[in-house]
Amino acid sequence: MDDQGVAFTPVFSIGPVEVTNTVLVTWAIIAVLGVSCWLVSRRLQLTPPPLQTAVEGVVLMIENAVAAVAPQHTRQIMPFIGSLWIFLVVANLCGLIPGVHSPTRDLSATTALAILVFLSTHWFGIRIQGLRAYLRHYLTPSPILLPFHVIGEITRTIALAVRLFGNMMSLEMAALLILLVAGFLAPIPILMLHIVEALVQAYIFGMLALIYVAGSIQSHQLRSSPEE
Repeated sequence: MDDQGVAFTPVFSIGPVEVTNTVLVTWAIIAVLGVSCWLVSRRLQLTPPPLQTAVEGVVLMIENAVAAVAPQHTRQIMPFIGSLWIFLVVANLCGLIPGVHSPTRDLSATTALAILVFLSTHWFGIRIQGLRAYLRHYLTPSPILLPFHVIGEITRTIALAVRLFGNMMSLEMAALLILLVAGFLAPIPILMLHIVEALVQAYIFGMLALIYVAGSIQSHQLRSSPEE
């Protein structure tokens, strides 16, 4: 395979740090999303135009999804989960652009996202519950289970990274193989398959992140509710 077709091909170096295609595409996505959010939010109107209506619909859909899992902490969680969902949708779909590889087909990118979810889980848990109350849930119902809690945290983070990477890599490889065998006789079904799978994988990753964060926040409440 040509090296230029690999998502983690080094493009240039900043000292000892190599900047790859994945990093460049990720930076581009962040820049595009940042500028888009700034432009959309500049002139909000009480009678929204079509673009504002579409954006408000997306925000409302994300808010309802977060509220269904963590109704008491929707306002705290939504900015992180919403940003993660939107980034994943764009990152997964950008592989449809000729010459551009989706960052999520690179294991380093999905690992970084999984680590971000891992750190955010503890951040929200400590911020809302307090450090002592949050750490106490690792000793519940028995201190003997502490190693299993730690192992569970690590394994689910690894699974989160590998699942997204494997699905996106296999999706692009399958599309490439079909194009090599069938030529361009069936581009539309392949395109639709890519879009649907990209959206599904973004939804699954974001929903798992939401469940992990909500679980860390609500663990103390679930223990204390029977006594109340």
